[in-house]
Amino acid sequence: MRAILKVLPLLAFISALLLTPSAASLLRRAKNKTMSAKPFKVLITHPEVPQSGIDLLEACELVRVESLPPKRSELLQKIRGVDGILWAGHEALNAEALDAAGPQLKSISTMSAGIDYVDLDEVKRRKIPLGHTPMVLDNAVADLAVGLLIAAGRRFHEGRKKIETDKWENYHLNWMLGQDVRDSVVGFYGFGGIGQAIAKRLSGFDIDQVLYTTRRRIDRETEKELNAKKVDFDELLAKSDFVVIAAPLTAATQGVFNATAFNKMKNTAVLINIARGKIVNQNDLYDALKSNRIFAAGLDVVDPEPLPPNNKLLTLDNIVILPHIGSATNRTRSDMATIAAHNVLRGLAGERMLSPAY
Repeated sequence: MRAILKVLPLLAFISALLLTPSAASLLRRAKNKTMSAKPFKVLITHPEVPQSGIDLLEACELVRVESLPPKRSELLQKIRGVDGILWAGHEALNAEALDAAGPQLKSISTMSAGIDYVDLDEVKRRKIPLGHTPMVLDNAVADLAVGLLIAAGRRFHEGRKKIETDKWENYHLNWMLGQDVRDSVVGFYGFGGIGQAIAKRLSGFDIDQVLYTTRRRIDRETEKELNAKKVDFDELLAKSDFVVIAAPLTAATQGVFNATAFNKMKNTAVLINIARGKIVNQNDLYDALKSNRIFAAGLDVVDPEPLPPNNKLLTLDNIVILPHIGSATNRTRSDMATIAAHNVLRGLAGERMLSPAY
């Protein structure tokens, strides 16, 4: 029963996608409401949006940003007069862009789960429906997070550097010892869909317990299934062998992992961040890793992105840094494009989006 309850939200989401009206049907409804014979004009803000999303929008007049990386000047020029936008990438979606589009804009969907680059208050003020693409990337990000956790805890990066510098010193009995996942306490700062997907995977590694810090307690069935307990932030830091950041970036979470937080962690602790770079004070993280105040870190997100190649974090042995590739699988990208396109079409038709952002 617990397993069924666990997947109900995802099953409901998939069912909604399967049962959603066809693109042609949605467009007919939209046309009937607007009494317009002209096709809707939809902007695609990135030239590499998967074809699965483009195909759903083919009955619209598509306008595409063609520069790579996308130039904001081109985006602002091509956004004029559009009815809908499939917003791919993390370019700022703000008043400047909305003003350039014009008052006829009816529907926007990002092709991402996080929307910290969106001026949500401005979108709400203009009463424009906004969609995003959560849940479909949970599994891909969770897989990568487990990989980061193991790679950082078992010193993969440092080991590779030992090979490259001819310092393979395996004649030492205690050489390159890392941290065990087995019997460990894993703490989650943020415990939504991605965090729970990570915890579910880690249960196969025979971890001891899951701790989590969130504003609201999750349901008790899921707590029991994952052997999870809600605790305050200080207890999470003090008791966790691995700390996984899986919270959205907000004013309250920005910079919360700083020197004060690192000083409360075990010196054997491993920090994993698959959320947003700005949640971590990277200068303080560098100091904590350099001084071995904490054991290691694994990051898929940094600040800024791209990270300059001369950034001091890259000089450390006890850190694994990836270039924000958590959702970067063929299947996940295609699913994100599909859902974003459905969101746009539903917004044009005046119907509730598959995954509204508010």
